[in-house]
Amino acid sequence: MQRRTRRQYTAEFRAEAVRLVLEQKVALAEVARRLELPAKSLANWVRAARAGKRVDEHRVHPVSELEAENTRLRAENTRLKMERDILRKATAYFAKDAL
Repeated sequence: MQRRTRRQYTAEFRAEAVRLVLEQKVALAEVARRLELPAKSLANWVRAARAGKRVDEHRVHPVSELEAENTRLRAENTRLKMERDILRKATAYFAKDAL
């Protein structure tokens, strides 16, 4: 029988994921898919943020510096992809109007 390991997320990663949902207005399911995390976990983080609660930091296990950097870069990459997609849509919209 194979054991599944639970992924641990840094507080910074959780905050960035919640920010995408609450401030950027990206659908919860879309953020969960892009960041490769369970939608239920993200929903719990968003619910806690809306209630004004901080995510329990004692539940976050220490991660190596490399893992933290990898998490930060994944979140930045996701944000940049969304910005790129917005710019593509805007370009197509304005190019259509110019014709």
